[in-house]
Amino acid sequence: MNLSGRVVLVTGGSRGIGEAIVRHLASLGAHVHATYYTSQDRALAIEEELRLSNLVVRFYQLDVRNSSACTEFVEKVLHEEQSVDGLINNAGITRDALLLRMSEQDWDDVILTNLRSVFSMTKAVLKPMLTQRRGRIINISSVVGVTGNAGQANYAAAKAGVIAFTKSVARELSSRNILVNCIAPGFIETEMTGKLSPQQRENLLATIPLGRVGTGSDIATIVAFLLSEEASYITGQTIAVDGGMVMLP
Repeated sequence: MNLSGRVVLVTGGSRGIGEAIVRHLASLGAHVHATYYTSQDRALAIEEELRLSNLVVRFYQLDVRNSSACTEFVEKVLHEEQSVDGLINNAGITRDALLLRMSEQDWDDVILTNLRSVFSMTKAVLKPMLTQRRGRIINISSVVGVTGNAGQANYAAAKAGVIAFTKSVARELSSRNILVNCIAPGFIETEMTGKLSPQQRENLLATIPLGRVGTGSDIATIVAFLLSEEASYITGQTIAVDGGMVMLP
C-alpha cells in the first residue's frame, strides 16, 4: 500500500497502538501529524528517529478533551499542508473500577477522552474534507464496546459510543466520498495490558482462539488498509482485530 504524500492526523500517537500506527503510516510515505498529552520526551524521540529515516512526522501537544484545542490543532496542520486526507481517532485512557466504587471524575475523564474527543476531532476535520470531497476517518474502539466488561463501565460505554458514532457519521458523509470506519482491538500488547497480573493474562489468553495477544502492528496494518484506495468501498464498518475473541455478526 502506498500512502505517499497523504496527510494523516493521529491522536494519542506517542505510545502503544498509536505509536505503531504513526510508525507504519510514515513508513508508507504518509505525512503524519500526531498528538501526545503528557509524554513529550517520548513523542519528540519518535519524531527525531523517524525524521532521521527521511520520514515525515511531527508531534503536537494536545488535550483532546478540549474542543477548541482540537480545532486549533487541525488549523496548524492545514497551515503546513494542503489537505487533511485522514484522521485516526486513537487517544484513550482507562479509569477502571467497579461501578459502586467508580467516581464521577473517573466516568467523566474516560467519556471526555475516549468519546467526546472523537466528536471534536471529527468535526474539526470536516470542513477541509468536505471541501476536498474526500477523506478517511478511522476510529479506534474496542471489543469491550461490544461485549462489556466488569470494572469498565465507563470505558465500555465510551467505546460502544464510538461504534455508534462511526455508523451515524458514515451515513452522513458517504455522499461526499468521506469514509468512516472503526477498528475494535482485542487484547493488544501495550503498557495498559502490561499492568495485568499473570492470572488475568492467562484467563484472557484462554478466550482468544488464536492463542496469542495482538500487537500494535496488527492494528496499524488495518489502519493503513482503510486509508488506502483498496478500501474505497468500505464505510460504516467495525472491524474486530482480536484473534477471534469476539466474532462480530
